[in-house]
Amino acid sequence: MPRPRLEVAEVFRRYGPAYRAAHACSRTQQRVMRAIAVCRTAALGGHLEQCDACGHQRPAYNSCANRHCPKCQALARARWLAARQAELLETAYFHVVFTVPEAMAAIAFQNKAVVYGILFRATAETLRTIAADPQHLGAALGFLAVLHTWGQTLGHHPHLHCVVPGGGLAPDGQRWICCRPGFFLPVRVLSRLFRRLFLAQLQAAYARGQLHFAGTLAALQDPAAFARALGPLRGIEWVVYAKPPFGGPAQVLEYLGRYTHRVAISNNRLLTIDEGQVRFRWKDYRHHDRQKTMTLDAAEFIRRFLLHLLPAGFHRIRHYGWLANRFRAGKLALCRQLLEMPPVLPSPTGPRDYRDVFEALTGVSLRVCPVCRRGQMVWITTLPPGTRAPPRGGP
Repeated sequence: MPRPRLEVAEVFRRYGPAYRAAHACSRTQQRVMRAIAVCRTAALGGHLEQCDACGHQRPAYNSCANRHCPKCQALARARWLAARQAELLETAYFHVVFTVPEAMAAIAFQNKAVVYGILFRATAETLRTIAADPQHLGAALGFLAVLHTWGQTLGHHPHLHCVVPGGGLAPDGQRWICCRPGFFLPVRVLSRLFRRLFLAQLQAAYARGQLHFAGTLAALQDPAAFARALGPLRGIEWVVYAKPPFGGPAQVLEYLGRYTHRVAISNNRLLTIDEGQVRFRWKDYRHHDRQKTMTLDAAEFIRRFLLHLLPAGFHRIRHYGWLANRFRAGKLALCRQLLEMPPVLPSPTGPRDYRDVFEALTGVSLRVCPVCRRGQMVWITTLPPGTRAPPRGGP
């Protein structure tokens, strides 16, 4: 698999030290910047491989394993998707997106763990409540939600992507209730309940002293000022939209592969890193998904990237309803039975070599020699941290 010509890591290697010297970076920010900068380099060590046919050698340096690193997501994504494959049902699936207004983004940034948690809870309660209403679906849902905090230009834009089966379990658990063809739930009803629940939970968090404000938001420490700030948000429409249903389970997996393990920007969107500037591609959704380019000073690019670091231990992928961990096995078996699907065969257990896992889940072999395409790459020696591999051999 060819590596992108440019990497976010190169931005941090070139401009990260100057950025850290000029800005009061938190320990988390410093740790993430340094981890990405050294990912898959000699600094982390690794091993040297050699083709058993042509003698070509290549180093395989260790990954940083940081969840914000663009290079560390492929294997994690593949493993996660393999686990999800057995959970897919033979029914329509919908993609529903819940977004907070732009005015809420600044509050969320200064209170990430609290506000992102409210976003998950308000979204889940909204979907479960409306789906359970007999006037709409009258069924219990099972779904997953994925937090994204960025827009295409790396601005702070918190929103949840939800993947929801187009149906659910009847209250008595004896039948599967399907939604209408091509229609999930009314988005305006979802939007207004979501707005009410989110603001109510935000107000409750404020009353408990869980929200903290500084800088331009410092005035919100005063209850009257906080109430005035929320006032306009109660009178505007909050954006909730449901995309057309997926074509089938295979399309659901393809979608999940694109969304679940994303970071703020992927390496393949970078165009140039020169003279203290970073140029990258972005998609303008307001103008028919038109492809555009943006150039930022390296410091501004780093600042925007760091906006999207998650609080330690915060889970950005969550399951709800009968897909929640405590209910999943039994409820999924019931759903499959009601949908007349065959039972899931037990998956093989025990540790597997990461190369076998990667090939099984992506179709790309890490064992085949990338030069002669005949031989196998064989481990020949360990490379301790800080040790560079010798010059590449072979043709």
